[in-house]
Amino acid sequence: MAEARTILIVDDHRAVREELAFALGYDGYRTVEAADGPAAIGMVEQHPEVALVLLDVKLPGLDGLEVLTRLRERRPGLPVVMISGHGDLDTAVLAVKKGAYDFLQKPFATDRVLLSLRNALATARLQQENESLRAAVRGQFELHGSSAAIEQVRALVARAAPADVPVLVTGENGTGKELVARQLHRRSPRGAGPFVALNCASVPPELVESELFGHDKGAFTGAVEARAGAFEQAHGGTLFLDEVGDMPLPMQGKLLRALQEHVVQRIGSPRAIEVDVRIVAATNQDLPQMVAARTFREDLFYRLHVVRIHLPPLREREGDAVELAAGFLEAVCARNGLPPRRLGPDCAGWLAAQPWPGNVRQLRNVIEAAAILAEGEEVRAADLRAAATPVPAHGAGGATDWFLFEKLEDFRAATEKEFLRRKLLENQGNIKRTAERIDLQRSNLYKKLERYGLK
Repeated sequence: MAEARTILIVDDHRAVREELAFALGYDGYRTVEAADGPAAIGMVEQHPEVALVLLDVKLPGLDGLEVLTRLRERRPGLPVVMISGHGDLDTAVLAVKKGAYDFLQKPFATDRVLLSLRNALATARLQQENESLRAAVRGQFELHGSSAAIEQVRALVARAAPADVPVLVTGENGTGKELVARQLHRRSPRGAGPFVALNCASVPPELVESELFGHDKGAFTGAVEARAGAFEQAHGGTLFLDEVGDMPLPMQGKLLRALQEHVVQRIGSPRAIEVDVRIVAATNQDLPQMVAARTFREDLFYRLHVVRIHLPPLREREGDAVELAAGFLEAVCARNGLPPRRLGPDCAGWLAAQPWPGNVRQLRNVIEAAAILAEGEEVRAADLRAAATPVPAHGAGGATDWFLFEKLEDFRAATEKEFLRRKLLENQGNIKRTAERIDLQRSNLYKKLERYGLK
């Protein structure tokens, strides 16, 4: 039996409507009927539960093709199956071009009608699910908050997005620089093209050229097959170069050449490949200071710095911490199957008082942990404090007893995670400074942060 969906049958012959209604009812569908075009449009407006329309082509007053056009305007996602007593191929083609899902010729077999309905409803359901997923994905990349500081960023994004010029996004770690890059891409004429992100700090220096420009098979040890680089992958879209200040100096000249000539060359290949990409670069470093210190090319800096968008730290976004926390809490509860929870009345003051050295990323992690720690329907300030200063659960009375771990590898992992977390806090989330002070390559630090969920 089919699931109980409501079908609107539109035909000026009562016998046809009754025949279809009987067949559909027997298969488990509910039906409503209309004898002409205006009545059909009115039924769709009055009955939002209508999931599909069976629509005759020849109707008095307003023909079926015109009704189809109006229904598409009012309910774009509503599937329509056209029916006709005339085997007119041109009419069938025109109906499909206007948005009809199928075209059935009278007299029709019941099985053929039911198959068409099932397929049309399944397709419509998939389209709705896809749109919901797209909306959810788009929501993940929105800039949330109502402060004047973030409103100014939104205004800059709106002005810069349509212009096909490089944009430099600056700000501390965790402020949302990739969100800005994705907004610039989505709202640009390149929005339907690819968005490719490359973190320059997480790639070992010897592999940066391959990641950017690709390589041919056998170009170097380990190159077992040809591979397109980030420029080729982003052709027709946007290439996001995160942490561009960490790009090795020798590679900066090659990047500049690619930007100027719109041409790349894979390692080991004599062939030049034309590429059409928009560059959005991001950094948490002071590039003008690096230019003065000759650790960043001045010509590359000006090439990237056509438009600059600076993201303020969370501590300068008045009121946003509470708004963001509420949104994160709702999302994490839904994602993890937790009962809906809200922020308690004592949370706003605590959230506003924190310096948030890790910015929005740190806030999200704290809220995710607090949602799990909380009991009942409210997350309290005490839950937030506990989430912000995690200690191993093995200690008694909240004490940190590292020696209660049973395995050496668990002890090492827990202490390393806590060490990295505290060093990040000491260095205000600056990856480069943290890596230098703990004497660890940035690429290795990134891998560890990702492993421990600190990134």
